[in-house]
Amino acid sequence: MYRILIVEDDEIIARSLKKHLESWDYDVVCVEDFSDIMKEFAGAAPQLVLMDIKLPFYNGYHWCSRIREMSKVPVIFVSSASDNMNIVMAVNMGGDDFIAKPFDLDVLTAKIQALLRRTYDFAGQNTVLEHRGALLNLGDATLTCGETRVDLTKNELKILQVLMENKEKIVSRDTLMTKLWESDSFVDENTLTVNIARLRRKLEAAGLPDFIRTRKGAGYLVEG
Repeated sequence: MYRILIVEDDEIIARSLKKHLESWDYDVVCVEDFSDIMKEFAGAAPQLVLMDIKLPFYNGYHWCSRIREMSKVPVIFVSSASDNMNIVMAVNMGGDDFIAKPFDLDVLTAKIQALLRRTYDFAGQNTVLEHRGALLNLGDATLTCGETRVDLTKNELKILQVLMENKEKIVSRDTLMTKLWESDSFVDENTLTVNIARLRRKLEAAGLPDFIRTRKGAGYLVEG
């Protein structure tokens, strides 16, 4: 089932879209916190975004460009600001399609179906994990926190991915080494220690000190 994130501050329109798309068996999430749409984007991990242009705090162009920094997920702008300048701006900021309000729900559904088919029949999708404001992009091996973005090595990415996928759970050193071996990275105890230390330094530089906790004799965890 595809998940669609609706970024629309008009509750009537958002509810109408949600109800209609759910009738087509889509999993639909509506943004609630318009001050931090990236956090909601990461938490929802959608396969498509419906984006209004006029939003509280920052406009849809801003959020589309932020999404494009870490994901290729398709974005359809849905807006009453349908003059040529806004359509061109939407495309230039990373939008994949534009539909003007008021719109026919069946036409919008057809556009969504076509865009999902084109995107996921021929290409994989980037996955973004989120925890405590940190966004881990598995597609390009980067970690973003606020305005800070750091590049991760293959081993650092795998370690952080495993810990974030098991947040609030202790992950043993043996489990981490096994996961690294599965990705063709053959590491020993010392190499794992070096990778953890280097990853912690990068996390601290991104404003995330103590993001990874040690449980002596048990392993590591990312706390809530």
